[in-house]
Amino acid sequence: MADSDTLASAARLSVAPMMDWTDRHCRAFHRALSRHALLYTEMVTAPAILHGDRDRLLGPPPDARTALQLGGSDPAELAQAARIGAAFGYREVNLNCGCPSDRVQSGCFGAVLMRQPALVADCVRAMQDAADAEITVKCRLGVDDQDPEEALPRFLEAIARAGVRRVIIHARKAWLQGLSPRENREVPPLDYPLARRMKDRFSALHLSLNGGLQDLDAVRAALAQGFDGAMVGRAAYHRPWDILGAADHLWAEAPPHAAPEEAARAMLPYLEAHCAAGGRLHQVTRHMLGLFAGRPGARIWRRLLSEQAHRPAAGPELVEAALAAMEAERAAA
Repeated sequence: MADSDTLASAARLSVAPMMDWTDRHCRAFHRALSRHALLYTEMVTAPAILHGDRDRLLGPPPDARTALQLGGSDPAELAQAARIGAAFGYREVNLNCGCPSDRVQSGCFGAVLMRQPALVADCVRAMQDAADAEITVKCRLGVDDQDPEEALPRFLEAIARAGVRRVIIHARKAWLQGLSPRENREVPPLDYPLARRMKDRFSALHLSLNGGLQDLDAVRAALAQGFDGAMVGRAAYHRPWDILGAADHLWAEAPPHAAPEEAARAMLPYLEAHCAAGGRLHQVTRHMLGLFAGRPGARIWRRLLSEQAHRPAAGPELVEAALAAMEAERAAA
């Protein structure tokens, strides 16, 4: 199967790029839960890749279902960053045109680029010319006083003409004036029907729906409505077993693990290697706190990992201890 086919298949369910969350350790944990879901890096700015520690920002070498998200608005810088990302092994490089944070606005990238579809088209052309990777885009419905019925199709037409074939639409506007980044994830109303009409209008585009999807039923509903894929963000992070633990059924395959306890133990070799290399346990286990969300013992699991994983001597045995504490609590109930 070609790289683009593998990625398009994986995009049936993807985990959104989330700053300070979807780092390499988070992705290793999420991959332990699902063999097939498409995973994204945190957004990395093009200048950071050009001038920073590339091994830290881009490593370790990704698998075939992991994508790099870039932030930027300079075609030349993005082209160089995309080329470097492809050389690290990323088969997809995604351009962020949806993030509403202040630091993104000040750098003239993210959601503010919804106002400049011609510039975005120039950026993706430059990235395509430079990198042996599929270039995709994540966008909003529009920003501020834009009319999404006009702004979104204009934006999609520009990037489609530039050669983009796969787009993730966060089905909310972004209000760059007056709302915080957190409020921008919750306050602007969702408009799934508008996003769906874009699939009818741009039938050749592979469109994934993002925004407000809280469980696998919502993912299945989006696919049944005609979207090519669905992207889940915070729900996948806070309740990873509920979403990723059963995700591989979307590809008609059994998940890697039958229970969250199995998934926790599957992470032990990774934790051992990380600590042996000088890493701290909490750098990984902070992403695992929600593994038992909604299940008996979840509170003691979170408490033990939150309170003790920061200790300098903490190692994988803490995970074993937390599992044992959960089992004991359940037995006593």
